[in-house]
Amino acid sequence: MIVRQLQDILNTDRDVQTETWASRRLLLREDGMGFSMHETTIFAGTETHIWYKNHLEAVYCVKGEGEIELIPSGEVFKITPGTLYALDKHDNHYLRATTDLVLVCTFNPALVGNEVHDKDGVYATPEQMIKQTGEEV
Repeated sequence: MIVRQLQDILNTDRDVQTETWASRRLLLREDGMGFSMHETTIFAGTETHIWYKNHLEAVYCVKGEGEIELIPSGEVFKITPGTLYALDKHDNHYLRATTDLVLVCTFNPALVGNEVHDKDGVYATPEQMIKQTGEEV
C-alpha cells in the first residue's frame, strides 16, 4: 500500500514548478501503478501550450476557473470545479487559468518524475526521460 501526504511532497523532487504551473507528483512510474497522479495548480492569468503526443491525460478540476482551447479547431471548453476533461486523442491545446486552477491529473504512461513541456508542449516518453537522466526506473 502507498500512502502519501501532499505536504510530504512539497519542496522535494516530486514538486515540479514552471512559470505557469506547479505539479505535485503523488504517484510516478516507480510506484508501479501503471499511471501517474498529480495535483497541479495552473497559475491565475497564465496560458500554457500543451500537446501530449506521448501520453494520455485525464484532468479533474477541484478549484478555480479557466478554459481549454483545442488547436487547430479553436473550440473552447470552460473549466470549473467538478469538470473532467480527458485528452484521449493527444489533443493539442491551450490551457488558460482565470483564477488559480487546482487540478487532479492522471497520465498514461506514468511520468518518471521531473518532466516539463518542451517547446511544442510535449512531455518526453518515459524511455526518453530515463535515457536523459541515466537512471533506471
